[in-house]
Amino acid sequence: MRVVLQRVTRASVQVGAEQIAAIGAGLLLLVGIAEGDKEEEARRLAEKCAELRVFPDPVGRFSLSVVDTGGQALVVSQFTLLADVRRGRRPSFSQAAPPAIAKPLVEAFAAVLRRAGVPAQTGRFGAMMDVELVNDGPVTIVLDSSDLERPRRGRPLA
Repeated sequence: MRVVLQRVTRASVQVGAEQIAAIGAGLLLLVGIAEGDKEEEARRLAEKCAELRVFPDPVGRFSLSVVDTGGQALVVSQFTLLADVRRGRRPSFSQAAPPAIAKPLVEAFAAVLRRAGVPAQTGRFGAMMDVELVNDGPVTIVLDSSDLERPRRGRPLA
């Protein structure tokens, strides 16, 4: 699983002529689900995103999370994050999970954010979407499920 986290002042998703989601200050989270990903990875990455300190405190240090700031999240499924471009000039998406697996994991990811206290909206799975954002900073971080720490004993994970 791969997530591109962008700190935004605002973001929205449009499908055709219809705006289906819009947020103010918070995080735009582009989520790519890989073949073999499980709900545990979705849960842990969503928790990491909710707790990641990427917002400035009064002196400008990254000390606050989206939970701390009362920010929102916009979660957009993006299988192209799993593109394999090692050979040729046409990306291969064979590492991306099929929709029947990916859709519930993206939904689980958004649900974990909500349980953590982050109002989260989503794009429309499988649709051609126009995603608009104003990157704040700019701050953009790529997270991968292989980068996650193992849970500490006795630490509750939502």
